[in-house]
Amino acid sequence: MIDLHANLRLKEILAERHRFPVGVELVSTRGTMSQRQTLKAREFAEALTHSPRVDWVSITDNAGGNPQLAPIALGTPILYAGKEVIIHLTCKDLNRYALESQLWLLASQGFHNILALTGDYPIESFEGRAKPVFDLDSVSLLTMIEKMNRGLEITSGQAQVTTRLDSTHFYAGAVTNNFKCRENTLLPQYYKLAKKLAAGARFVINQIGFDSRKSHELLEYLRLRGLAGTPVIGNVYVLSPFVARLFNEMKIPGVTLTDELNALCQRQRQSPDKGRKFFREFAAKQLAVCRGLGYAAGYIGGVHSYREIEEILDIEKSFSPDDWKTFAREISFSRPNEFFLFDRDERTGLSQPRRLNPAWEKSLRQRRATKNVTWTYRLSKHFHSLMFTKGRGLAPYGEKICRRSAAPGQMPPCLRLIERAAKAVLYSCQDCGDCSLKETAFLCPESQCAKNQRNGPCGGTRNGKCEVFEFDCIWSRAYDRAKYEGRSEHLLDHAPVVQNQGLRGTSSWANFWLGKDHSADNNNKPKKKHD
Repeated sequence: MIDLHANLRLKEILAERHRFPVGVELVSTRGTMSQRQTLKAREFAEALTHSPRVDWVSITDNAGGNPQLAPIALGTPILYAGKEVIIHLTCKDLNRYALESQLWLLASQGFHNILALTGDYPIESFEGRAKPVFDLDSVSLLTMIEKMNRGLEITSGQAQVTTRLDSTHFYAGAVTNNFKCRENTLLPQYYKLAKKLAAGARFVINQIGFDSRKSHELLEYLRLRGLAGTPVIGNVYVLSPFVARLFNEMKIPGVTLTDELNALCQRQRQSPDKGRKFFREFAAKQLAVCRGLGYAAGYIGGVHSYREIEEILDIEKSFSPDDWKTFAREISFSRPNEFFLFDRDERTGLSQPRRLNPAWEKSLRQRRATKNVTWTYRLSKHFHSLMFTKGRGLAPYGEKICRRSAAPGQMPPCLRLIERAAKAVLYSCQDCGDCSLKETAFLCPESQCAKNQRNGPCGGTRNGKCEVFEFDCIWSRAYDRAKYEGRSEHLLDHAPVVQNQGLRGTSSWANFWLGKDHSADNNNKPKKKHD
């Protein structure tokens, strides 16, 4: 039997200092448990389950936007055999009700370790492409999990009775992409990581990447923010010529691989074993670098047989304690003009501890104008300050007008018409009723972000462009605007935004003035009684 209130073993594993724990990624398949491909995955899972060298198994959730077997199907036999399991939970397919329901199911079955992800945009499948959900994002999902851990409060009935549900015991983690090339794509990733940790993430897995300096930089950023105690798991992906080409062509959202490394991988086709030995040794070197840098654990992906896992671990074990320093210089595949937050240590080739990039610090002081600081942005800031500063300017008058309106909780039709016309012209407004323009530097996440991201960027941009549509990521543009004003480090200081879909089609101005939208201080709302 599984003890639903058992101590979290993964937390204890990641806190160990006398050894370097290793987890393995298990990719779910499409079809039933009797499908041939699924049977192979089950055999792989069984080998991982009984291996003393593998500390946990991490199971994907519709990876790459593909419809696949739910991870709980593969995870249940592993968990009940006594192995730790991390279940990936993504927001692309499920709204907040379905996510909560899934979390109750996982908690009831004894799954405590959750990797909270926004998720990849759906691709072509049954009768075309599915409609994406993205009701929540990774930050708001982590916020929900944290509230469930404290005992979720629900209010129901005409009497508005508040009930506190039993606490869950989730150990939630997050992913970050520290391998972005540009300043305005990399730094928002770091800021969002800090926001995920504040929202309840207890461990971090970084995205696939092949640059030791960037891997080191992630740890230095956490030290800079006073978050060095957070366990960071190093992502090691076992390449092949085919996969290297896909990564190089940016066919997989969020993953990049340089032309130099791709050329090296393609040359392996000419070797007698098609590069198998090279790629396993390359993965072992990555693992050694993660260990040497101080990562809490390693995370191996891209493999489908336990024999390969053993070979990689055997190779890594054969290295001397200081070999990782040499490997760190070897695995340094950066791109031309790549941005680094920390200065380079010429002695090691890694980041200079606590020494920020001098060119970046200089640019912060200069605050050069950017094409993203437009007249509409300046006008929007002025208008927002005048109209939507609570208790000041025109905000009290707006509240009075709405309260006296013939339409309860809304504004007079003439003002509503002005609102809709102005916001449609300036922001391509979708009339969601719960506006986040202030948090997104006056760029509409409904019309200009494929995933409606309100708490920072997803990890899937390609050269600053949206992974789905060919326009600039709104969070890159928002960063440019914030940097121009000298507040780039405060880009995501706002409380996590959870959009209220019940307000769609209503006036966002009225909803703000009347305290109905996400900006309302819900903590100060009176609760009638507890059950």
